[in-house]
Amino acid sequence: MTYILLIGDTHIPDRAYSIPHKLANIIDEGKPWDIAVFTGDFTGEEVFEWFTGLARKTYYVSGNMDYLPLPRKQVFEINNIPVGVHHGDGVYPRGDTRGLTRIANELRVKLLFTGHTHSLFIKHGLTKNLLLVNPGSLTGVWGGGGGSMKPSMIVLEVNNSKFIFNIYELEGEKLNITTKKAVFENNIWRLT
Repeated sequence: MTYILLIGDTHIPDRAYSIPHKLANIIDEGKPWDIAVFTGDFTGEEVFEWFTGLARKTYYVSGNMDYLPLPRKQVFEINNIPVGVHHGDGVYPRGDTRGLTRIANELRVKLLFTGHTHSLFIKHGLTKNLLLVNPGSLTGVWGGGGGSMKPSMIVLEVNNSKFIFNIYELEGEKLNITTKKAVFENNIWRLT
């Protein structure tokens, strides 16, 4: 089993002061994660340094509000499945399936981790051989296009071709935890 932490869009210190305590505790309890992925917009070097100490392997990209020397995209593999990381800026409207599918095709990946919308989603691309995943904003801050305003993150458990997405969302002081499952077989993502 591989445990992956998927977070993004903290915007600390420009829009938020800190990560909500309930989510920070879950992140700390999982250390060291096998893999941690950040979908862009750290905006502060302190958050970037904190992030790089969370896991055995870290993947991160620059967001449209980052002024750190970070890559615009990253590609790696999870159990022989090609995975891309891209903030998602340059896609209009934000989170548009067509635009994100174009990015995934350019990266030649079957799973794309993205951010920028400040709203969590797990959905197919234009075809079912692509899965688009956005953890939302870890701090729940407003984004240029709005956002859910709910702090959120995803803990992903991977066992061969089976993916379990444990979704954490804060509504006020209440922590909601939901699960979505996906299987990648015969070049197709089945969501349940």
